[in-house]
Amino acid sequence: MNQRNLHPSILREYDIRGIVDKTLNAADFEAIGRGFASEARERMGKVPTICVGRDGRLSSPELEAAVVKGLMAAGADVVRIGLGPTPMLYYATHEIVSDAGVMVTGSHNPADQNGLKMVMQGNSFFGADIQALGRRVAEGKFLSGTGTVRDEVVLDRYVARVLADARRGKKLSVAWDPGNGAAGEALRLVVEKLPGRHVVINGEIDGTFPAHHPDPTVEENLEQLKELVAKEKCDLGIAFDGDGDRIGVVDSKGRVLWGDQILVVLAREILSRRPGLPIVADVKASRVLFDEVARAGGKPVMWKTGHSLIKTKMKEINAPIAGEMSGHIFFADGYYGYDDALYAGVRLLAILEMTKETLTEMRDGLPQMFNTPEIRFDCAEERKFKVVEEVKARLSKKSGIKVHDIDGVRVDTPDGWWLLRASNTQAVLVARCESETKDGLARSVAALAEELRASGVALPAELV
Repeated sequence: MNQRNLHPSILREYDIRGIVDKTLNAADFEAIGRGFASEARERMGKVPTICVGRDGRLSSPELEAAVVKGLMAAGADVVRIGLGPTPMLYYATHEIVSDAGVMVTGSHNPADQNGLKMVMQGNSFFGADIQALGRRVAEGKFLSGTGTVRDEVVLDRYVARVLADARRGKKLSVAWDPGNGAAGEALRLVVEKLPGRHVVINGEIDGTFPAHHPDPTVEENLEQLKELVAKEKCDLGIAFDGDGDRIGVVDSKGRVLWGDQILVVLAREILSRRPGLPIVADVKASRVLFDEVARAGGKPVMWKTGHSLIKTKMKEINAPIAGEMSGHIFFADGYYGYDDALYAGVRLLAILEMTKETLTEMRDGLPQMFNTPEIRFDCAEERKFKVVEEVKARLSKKSGIKVHDIDGVRVDTPDGWWLLRASNTQAVLVARCESETKDGLARSVAALAEELRASGVALPAELV
């Protein structure tokens, strides 16, 4: 294979992702596979063994076959684990194949998209690694070899590991919605062994996602789950995204617990056993999260948004758990340090089974803030980071505020805080505001809107 120019839009910060047969295709995946295996061989100085999995999208079988072909062409030995959630691929790289792993998945993106998530030598393969991989493919810097391939069934072992940390206390009634995503079969096997009563909808893996878009961070995608919780009088409901690494939760009243609220519940239990440890959350998390972690005896750490970035920071500071507003929950406490929605769900149930307090009561006990949802709005790729820098420069001349600039700008004010950051995966800016009062929230929104106007950015409807 000669060099191949990949569409620049598919080389994202955390993974590779694009529109099938428009910005990426099977030939691209073959080239990427060959480049990835070449990189692995050079780094390790040996023939690498690389694990490959795929999600339930209609395009995934063809793209997985292309990746495998490319990996083998560079001399890698390939272990195919087949259809399942991304965390099953991560599990396989820890317990079966330690060199590297490739997951063919479009995550929570629309059905016409697909991509790759990659790990190498126990670490996320992201950022500069992905850009370098793109250059390698463009220059045709491939090694050659004759790799091998074998199939290995991992699902049962993965399910057993997820269940290893389940508890048997009070029996709960739980509604589940995997959204026709890749975690459907694993979930079926898990709930067969869990105590209590479990009701599953949209459990069949279907790459057309007929019920709703597989993204549990968008509240409208949780409507079916809310209705099920109400109908079945469940204690809570749990949803997953398309590849099973992000979780959504609703309480018995059908109210959403966002990523930072889920993390509070999980972190408190860990800190009760292991006080003083750092707990990592991304810059979009509520101030409540950081306050509650400190109150529970932990050290709150604010970090950059992005599953690869969070995992890297976690490992660096030995944090037992981390989370993002997007629903990625990362367990190193008793687990491997990656994001696994099914495992997070089991750990959440273990807490609820062993305590008198219900999830609804836990949610009611959290300080109630006034905040916007995550607001995402279009901004040209070449402009988005410049806008953030312009805002940062203007803020440096203002008094009475504190600016956190680890990922965009998060601005603490007497009213609360507001955030503006550039997405690493799309041509959009991301904003969020929070306050203890409605008036404070209105002033925070106005302050953010003022900065966007000063940079000539058209305001989204939520900020007008």
